[in-house]
Amino acid sequence: MFLIVGLGNYGKEYERTPHNMGFLTVDKVSEEMGIEFTKNKCHALIAEGFFNGDKVMIAKPQTYMNNSGISLSELVSKFKIPLENIIVISDDIDLPVGKIRYKAHGSGGTHNGLRNCVQLLGTENFARIRIGVGKPINMDLADFVLSNIPKETMDILEKSIAEAKDKIIEMIKVNHTFKIN
Repeated sequence: MFLIVGLGNYGKEYERTPHNMGFLTVDKVSEEMGIEFTKNKCHALIAEGFFNGDKVMIAKPQTYMNNSGISLSELVSKFKIPLENIIVISDDIDLPVGKIRYKAHGSGGTHNGLRNCVQLLGTENFARIRIGVGKPINMDLADFVLSNIPKETMDILEKSIAEAKDKIIEMIKVNHTFKIN
């Protein structure tokens, strides 16, 4: 089974904010795979199904960003998902808008949601895709990541979300694993 986890904040007011790059990406992945979000399990909204002959679970933690590891660790434990079959998608303020970074493992860096995932999983050994949202100028960081994204910035991010979605699809089809080269 593959587990694809998009980090974000639930609620209509957070839908198009920098912190929701993970949610926006897994929405596109689920559309591409024809799998709908219909269940709640382990503190997450879940889409389950088969893609390319493999069982896939897509999750949007419903714990708010800074506690995303609660859901991830519960899903991994309950469904015995190997670390190489997990990928987590998040925003990254340390990358320019639209830049994508793929990593096979590593620390949570400055991202509280990823740090919580690393802490509660007890390992840094899971793949992640980070989508750059840039750093705020003359704005508090918390206000920035929870603010609505301007249209011109969203146009750039939509391309990055599509690229991340394509990478996830390719990884399942070709590699049958989430090991990132």
